[in-house]
Amino acid sequence: MRLISPLFAAFSTAMLGLAAGAVWMLPTMALQRPLPALALPAGWLLGLAVRAWIRSPGRLAAALAAGATVLAGVYVAMLTAAVRVAGTLGIGLLDAMREAGPMMLLALARLALRPADIGFAFAGALLAAWIAWRQPRPQS
Repeated sequence: MRLISPLFAAFSTAMLGLAAGAVWMLPTMALQRPLPALALPAGWLLGLAVRAWIRSPGRLAAALAAGATVLAGVYVAMLTAAVRVAGTLGIGLLDAMREAGPMMLLALARLALRPADIGFAFAGALLAAWIAWRQPRPQS
């Protein structure tokens, strides 16, 4: 029974990270350029979300929030790579994702990685960890 709670927390946090990456993808595609600075608001929101539902903020909450932020950044990079493949080949996004596969999309995302992307991802993960670590303020 003790193992179920951390596993559920990790699964839920991964789903939050993937959802944040999908939302991050909307302005990225609307502006048609990478937006690594969105790692900061994504980290802030993920830190708040994890802190709200983890029983006691601390190391676990901080690690989960930071991991979710990094996962969101990786996911948006993979989605961006899939969109580029789809546009280049003239096929639909789902077809491009299915045909390329996760490993090729990850490789394409890594090729497009810039130092600013890494810096913003690191800063967003630190922000998420800091927010999730803190105790919420008592409401008056």
